[in-house]
Amino acid sequence: MTESSLYARIAQDSTGLFWLKDRTFTLNHRRFEMIVNRVRGDIFAASQKHIAFAVNTQGYNDAGFAGQVSSRIWPKLASTGGNELGEVLTHKNGNKTYHALVCHSLDSGGWNDTPHVARECIDKIEVSDDEEIAVVLMGSGPVGMMQGADVEAILKGMEKSKKKLVVYTR
Repeated sequence: MTESSLYARIAQDSTGLFWLKDRTFTLNHRRFEMIVNRVRGDIFAASQKHIAFAVNTQGYNDAGFAGQVSSRIWPKLASTGGNELGEVLTHKNGNKTYHALVCHSLDSGGWNDTPHVARECIDKIEVSDDEEIAVVLMGSGPVGMMQGADVEAILKGMEKSKKKLVVYTR
């Protein structure tokens, strides 16, 4: 069977399942698009119990959303002393758990790897399969904008996550 004849036999149904048209067998492959909702609003008032957001490898987290978290909830986050790209720092406060995703650097080009690193970090967060994670739209704040973060690429990276995400913007 040639590659083109195989593609001619594959179909996709309305649920995203791929299957062979002659139905000799079914591929159980769902396309991951795990951003289940986008919300314009205050993520601190989110109904989700887990909140994820970007922080930098240098550990200077006193600006942007990370700065709000450090001033309101998690004072030690303001200066973590530096972290490895891909780390997830976690802090529980009441019924909410905050996940600081170390997914960019303040160096030139520091947001280049964020689309795949953010997804890897999100996938490390331990939640049940049906639980949603509220995520700040990474790269859209002043630091990300000044450093040329590609917000669309970051969103596409998050879509590939295995977790259910609700993306928050202001």
